[in-house]
Amino acid sequence: MIVMQDIYKTYANGVTALNGINVNIDQGEFVYVVGPSGAGKSTFIKLIFQEVKPTKGSIMVNDKDLTTLKSKHIPFLRRDIGVVYQDFKLLPKFTVYENIAFALEVLEESPRNIRRRVMEVLDQVGLKNKARFIPDELSGGEQQRVSIARAIVNHPKLLIADEPTGNLDPETSWEIMRVLESINATGTTILMATHSKEIVNTIKKRVIAIEDGLIVRDEHRGEYGYEI
Repeated sequence: MIVMQDIYKTYANGVTALNGINVNIDQGEFVYVVGPSGAGKSTFIKLIFQEVKPTKGSIMVNDKDLTTLKSKHIPFLRRDIGVVYQDFKLLPKFTVYENIAFALEVLEESPRNIRRRVMEVLDQVGLKNKARFIPDELSGGEQQRVSIARAIVNHPKLLIADEPTGNLDPETSWEIMRVLESINATGTTILMATHSKEIVNTIKKRVIAIEDGLIVRDEHRGEYGYEI
């Protein structure tokens, strides 16, 4: 699903965020990305859906060579990648249904297919009864579940979760993790950046640790390994 070879990223201000990354992530894996703030985790994630481009090296995502990918093809790449953010990024004046449907409307899906698929993913995240609510009427955990539903409505092969539990209380965080595990069980690859030591150490998955722009650990069923 993801292959990075000799990836370097230096920003215009001279800061080197990644300093020689090599990694392979297979279809269907659940991978945590951990490390201290400023280690390069965000850049690592942004490279995968082409929010930033590498200074040097090659990246393959879902058999697409991002090194040679033209700008006009980036939207097609992103159709196969769902992204969930810490701060939800929901449209505040849209209902839950409309927030999720929007991702299908831009692909010009039929209204019938949109309704069927939106209700499917709402059922999957346990919010079928909240379709007509607006984000301000939901709890933080419910908003994050809407964000997840929106991210998976296109049947992406890869789901990137950037600190998905960062703004949530512990109980709600475990609810979100159960949703992510259920999505992973359907075959979707999940890449999750997190600072949650408890989650990583309790729900054992592959752990990629990044420090100073380098992968310093890559362990199956690994642990967080940092003090909080």
